[in-house]
Amino acid sequence: MGLTLGELAVRFGCELRGDPTVMVDRVGTLAGAAPGALAFLANPQYRAQLAATRASAVLLDEASAASCPVAALVHSNPYARYAHIAALLHPEPPAAAGVHERALVDPSARVAASASIGPGAIIGPRCTIGERVRIGPSCVLGADVQVGEDCRLHARVTLGPGTELGARACLQSGAVVGSDGFGFAREGAGWTKVPQLGRVRIGADVEIGANTTIDRGAIEDTVIDAGVKLDNQIQVAHNVHIGEHTVIAACTGISGSTRIGARCMIAGMVGIVGHLDICDDVVVTGLSMVSHSISTPGVYSGGIPAAPAALWRRVVGRFKRLDALAERVTRLERGAHSSNRRT
Repeated sequence: MGLTLGELAVRFGCELRGDPTVMVDRVGTLAGAAPGALAFLANPQYRAQLAATRASAVLLDEASAASCPVAALVHSNPYARYAHIAALLHPEPPAAAGVHERALVDPSARVAASASIGPGAIIGPRCTIGERVRIGPSCVLGADVQVGEDCRLHARVTLGPGTELGARACLQSGAVVGSDGFGFAREGAGWTKVPQLGRVRIGADVEIGANTTIDRGAIEDTVIDAGVKLDNQIQVAHNVHIGEHTVIAACTGISGSTRIGARCMIAGMVGIVGHLDICDDVVVTGLSMVSHSISTPGVYSGGIPAAPAALWRRVVGRFKRLDALAERVTRLERGAHSSNRRT
């Protein structure tokens, strides 16, 4: 579908600098867009590409608007406005309501007439599927699963027994929600499995990335609050609680019974040990290890940035000598204190 810049400016609260009758029907990058496309500039790193863009218009902020060679839609948060416009110009194809002939739906399940159940999907006993839900091919829903209205499950999503999804949740392909947590008790030389009796409760407007796994609670439930966004290949262990509107990037691992507050930002490949609390409004940078509770909002880091290999080897060598150096300093300090007492 195509829309004029004037229509977009009014609908999304942007200031238009240029011809309101110019039509755009797609989005593109600053470097790759052609006429008829709307590009955006949200990261100053790409400002050098602005001067040569062939897009019909660019969505950007006030600081960059003066340098824009084409029509501009100006907004204080251009990336968020881009997201809304891109969704409008590139809508998902509608899914036909109904149950595919190769899907298996337990007779006790309740499926809204407007829902779409794809081929190979399995809907277990006593499940409730809300209005306009889209369940993709080969999804598996265990017993007593509740899926709120307008949820989207892409292919091969698995929801364990008792899982609850709030409205408009979106689960990407391969996500597994409600699997057993990693619970084993040491007994002699081996391990005895601890029954995992809880569920997973997910709030409204949550997105869960491809192949991310969320374990059911051991006794009480694992809880993902409204508005949380989880990237691909994240591990959320049993009894974790993630607060509203927290975002977590790929390959992060969260150990059991950890509580993460609201509006946190956890970068990629962060490791969080179990049984700790992270307060609201915390940012953890990539590759950090969180081993203690965090009670003060702020930015926390633990990873060491990459460096040339020769420098890195020297740094590692110095790390290995730190204990010996600390012992030398301690001996010298003791000697200095003894000399001071004698004098």
